[in-house]
Amino acid sequence: MSRHTTTPVTVGQYTIGGTAPVLIQSMTNTDTADITTTVEQIRQLAKAGSELVRITVNNNAAAAAVPAIRAALDHADISTPLVGDFHYNGHKLLADHPDCAQALAKYRINPGNVGTGKKKDRQYASLIETALRYDKPVRIGVNWGSLDQTLVTRMMDENAHSAQPLDAGSIMREIMVHSALQSANQAETIGLPRNRIILSCKMSRVQDLIAVYQLLAERCDYALHLGLTEAGMGTKGIVASTAALAVLLQQGIGDTIRISLTPEPDGDRTQEVRVAQEILQTMGLRAFMPMVTACPGCGRTTSSYFQQLAQDIQSYLRARMPEWRKQYPGVEHLDVAVMGCVVNGPGESKQADIGISLPGTGERPVAPVYVDGKKTVTLKGDHIAEEFQQIVRDYVHTRYGTDHR
Repeated sequence: MSRHTTTPVTVGQYTIGGTAPVLIQSMTNTDTADITTTVEQIRQLAKAGSELVRITVNNNAAAAAVPAIRAALDHADISTPLVGDFHYNGHKLLADHPDCAQALAKYRINPGNVGTGKKKDRQYASLIETALRYDKPVRIGVNWGSLDQTLVTRMMDENAHSAQPLDAGSIMREIMVHSALQSANQAETIGLPRNRIILSCKMSRVQDLIAVYQLLAERCDYALHLGLTEAGMGTKGIVASTAALAVLLQQGIGDTIRISLTPEPDGDRTQEVRVAQEILQTMGLRAFMPMVTACPGCGRTTSSYFQQLAQDIQSYLRARMPEWRKQYPGVEHLDVAVMGCVVNGPGESKQADIGISLPGTGERPVAPVYVDGKKTVTLKGDHIAEEFQQIVRDYVHTRYGTDHR
């Protein structure tokens, strides 16, 4: 699929936009002033595969903590760029804490939360001037829930008096796009170059998000960050985010993505990273870890054995990937199949790099293994899982190890 052409932006060691791959971003939910806890969560997110991590900078304590957080990450050899999330008082925090301004790789500002009246332009200019002073890119992030109400009122009124007024949904989307483009143009007028600007227009409804980003892509070439804001919890948040982002990514729209899942109490924050990876990998845009194909089961597979094996293999591959990624370049493209009966088992297993076809209900208690499309061995007995994992290990070493390339 062709990508929407955008102006590339450098953030830390990464390029966003242009021909660069779509990057994954996440955000901490810790108190940024708690340095130890925040560093640990960033470490977890980075280990899971988050390429940029956004942190809240909402008060003096948080701003003062940012340099120490950056230093602790550097000491731990974690180079993940940090994005500072600013609302209401960002202009003051950045001015009062120059070490924070320098330590961050990018600033995220919301035009609707910069100020009101004459103060808004002055405070917005201060943020942009700080970005210029420290040579930092800026994400101008518009959210429907925090739009500049003066702009909303004016455009709603103009629409109401128009000869052909737009419906409520259309004018809402126009306001979002107008706010983003107007703010970007204002930043350029102040002096921030186009290759230091990223835009986002986050909505909480799938169709609204798709429509807004299609408009943005038609009207500008700024790098674009995608995300369904307030996506929700569990499967609802995953499905809604996937539905929205998959459409846009398929159209070549989007340079970075975030899956804004509401975690369960004390839940794993890294889930949003894994979901983002799976969206990109399933669509064939990037590869992060070996994919396991497994059948859903039916009346032929009344035993849960193949389900457990598929889960064990998936967990095993995920656990080994941090080590394998360094040791075996390209291993993230490995394709493994764990099938449950004779109907599709042999065929799917032959299509994968490595596949196993387990016996279904009433079938012979044997499990043929296929490597690169050819049956190499038939496993039997009580240790099929362990033996198959060893076959996977040997295959990875043989195919991706530097001694064998």
